Amino acid sequence: MNRRSNLFGLKSVPPASAIGLSPARSKAFVDSGFESLYDLLNFFPRRYVDRRNHMGIWEAQPGTDVLVIGTVRSVSSRFVKGRREIVQVVLGDETGSLDVTFFNQAWRKRQLQPGIECALFGRIELFGRKRQMVNPLVDLIGDRTGRIVPIYPQSEKYHFKPNEMVKAIATTLKEAGWIADPLPDAFRRSLGLIDRDSAYRLIHAPGDPEDYARARERLAFDELLRIQLQLVAAKVHKEQQARGIRHSVGSLASRGRVRTSSSGRAGEFRTDTEGGFQPGLGLSDAGDLASRFLAQLPYSPTSAQLRVVGEIAMDMASGVPMHRLLQGDVGSGKTMVAVTAALFAIQSGYQAVLMAPTEVLAEQHYLGISRLLAGLEVDADQEWGLFGDSRRPLKVDLLTNKVTGTRRKSLLAELSAGGVDLVVGTHALLSEGVEFARLGLVVVDEQHRFGVEQRSLLRERSRERQELEPDVLVMTATPIPRTAAMTIFGDLDYSVLDELPPGRTPIRTRWARNEEEIDKVYARLEREVAAGRQAYVVCPLVEESEKIQAASATATYEELAATRLAGMRVGLLHGQMPTSEKAQVMEAFRHDDLDVLVSTTVIEVGVDVPNATVMVILDAARFGIAQIHQLRGRVGRGAAQSYCYLVETGELDSGGEGRLQACVESTDGFYLAERDLELRGEGTLLGARQKGASDLRIASLAKDRRILESAREVARALVGDDPFLSAFEDLRSELDGFAAGEDAEYLFRS
Repeated sequence: MNRRSNLFGLKSVPPASAIGLSPARSKAFVDSGFESLYDLLNFFPRRYVDRRNHMGIWEAQPGTDVLVIGTVRSVSSRFVKGRREIVQVVLGDETGSLDVTFFNQAWRKRQLQPGIECALFGRIELFGRKRQMVNPLVDLIGDRTGRIVPIYPQSEKYHFKPNEMVKAIATTLKEAGWIADPLPDAFRRSLGLIDRDSAYRLIHAPGDPEDYARARERLAFDELLRIQLQLVAAKVHKEQQARGIRHSVGSLASRGRVRTSSSGRAGEFRTDTEGGFQPGLGLSDAGDLASRFLAQLPYSPTSAQLRVVGEIAMDMASGVPMHRLLQGDVGSGKTMVAVTAALFAIQSGYQAVLMAPTEVLAEQHYLGISRLLAGLEVDADQEWGLFGDSRRPLKVDLLTNKVTGTRRKSLLAELSAGGVDLVVGTHALLSEGVEFARLGLVVVDEQHRFGVEQRSLLRERSRERQELEPDVLVMTATPIPRTAAMTIFGDLDYSVLDELPPGRTPIRTRWARNEEEIDKVYARLEREVAAGRQAYVVCPLVEESEKIQAASATATYEELAATRLAGMRVGLLHGQMPTSEKAQVMEAFRHDDLDVLVSTTVIEVGVDVPNATVMVILDAARFGIAQIHQLRGRVGRGAAQSYCYLVETGELDSGGEGRLQACVESTDGFYLAERDLELRGEGTLLGARQKGASDLRIASLAKDRRILESAREVARALVGDDPFLSAFEDLRSELDGFAAGEDAEYLFRS
């Protein structure tokens, strides 16, 4: 092999020919996912055993957690009541012996054969005069004598002896020769990074802990840089190619300063230090719908709302299509910001569309926005923001699958002719026959509910009838950790509403773990209803399931209505109900004709009933942190004290325990997003998949924020105004290899 290897080039070299595997072992490697030398190099140790820090068996103090290394002397097993098997191992070293007991781990008999050398980590206890450990961590280290021994992941699909993987990777490093480094030396030195070749050698065979730390930092940086380069290049290329609309944003544009990005794009808005927009300060220009709207609001916008409105204003005035992600915790006022953005488009002579994931949320938006915009007028013959003498009310309409027949035909004709200024809808907006006269803004609410293809379809359909591309604002009330947002949505500009409107009372969250505590939950619910308030009871399933023992909305509704909630007005809502019936139930609850609503997660987003003060979530461990936080956000929307109860009496693993405890500890969605990332991991970043193992082999979005921010800055500097990286051929070649086909297309479109 060439003594200078390109990392991606190693993907085409099968391990059999390079490291001398027999046909049978070669098949075992391939079946386990090691199809190339690249796969072997990037199979990183999960931990290390530092032989310098282990203790002799009889040197360790009883009651302490220690690492001991020794040789298996004997293995036996026996069955106890319930046919549970106990495996007993005797481990010895030069100082003495240790009795090791494994409960419900029968496979240890196959793993720990007499004569095998292994490392155990656990608590030393005394039983009589003997020392013992129970269920310790086990690492097989074979006959390796190095001071720091790498321990590689073990699972059912990796059928390797302790030394086999170490030898295979050592041979791979030898065969690979010097691994070329595509990162320019100036960037590497400025960041204090070691070269790539050293990083691969030290990650697999560190001489000390500092070697491992330096190697991991460089390899994590490489992984994150590859993703950031793709995202930054895609963003710059998109901005250079697309023709956007220069919207009229009126007085709001003059109230901030712009910091442009490396591509010349208006990137970040800052309000003037003496104050941003204040309603009523001479901003009632006849053509400035947005300022008139803000001036007539019955409340003062938060400084966070004004900051984000300014960021959007600069985007929409720039002539470059806006692609902005708006994050805001539950109740932070995203709708007001979205409506202001829609008015920028409307006052410029364009239409706006707001797409929501459910009919309940779409109808809620329609009703709320219609109230907010009541009384605003536009020119009857409005074109390009010029107002004449003939005025008409600003037209807001709703398009869902419930709109059919003559009404649907009439609405589609109005949309196509430009008679509707702002249309709120669901997936029905993507159906055949929906066309816009002049679409200027697309707002996608709860963006995680829509696929990339759906968001792209709506934007592309509008371009069929006009040369200019509409602006796009995607919103979410499910806070995303900053590292994940920078990675998954790295080709979007990023705004955060990090301030709640004044007057909100924090929600008290409790975990009900037993029957006595559950009784207290329903006692609180009864008191709140008696005081004229309302409540939700949320269940994870609609019907009972033998496979998943969770409460169903239907059964819970029937049981509660006959027992704990007897005498109250109780309603049922779930996704399998006919659309008209769902609407009737929601209207009844919204108008205080129901005391308690038993529901599935159909009420997770967008439902706004300020009189509701109690949220009871049954089988709470079956929900993720984001879902619990969203459901909790359905209460606490008024001034009254609100309560959220997580009902879970089952035995939980550490993940379930951690999720519920985090929700009890905090109502801060951004804190919870970070905790969720720590508990669940990154997930799959590339491709349209929503679940699965992380694409990152060594970097961690939960731990490597500093490295990610460095990678982002380096990517911006490397790309500059050249999305093709013409001056960095090695980097471009590597990206072409790593981001080929559908994965690259997904990143560029997302």
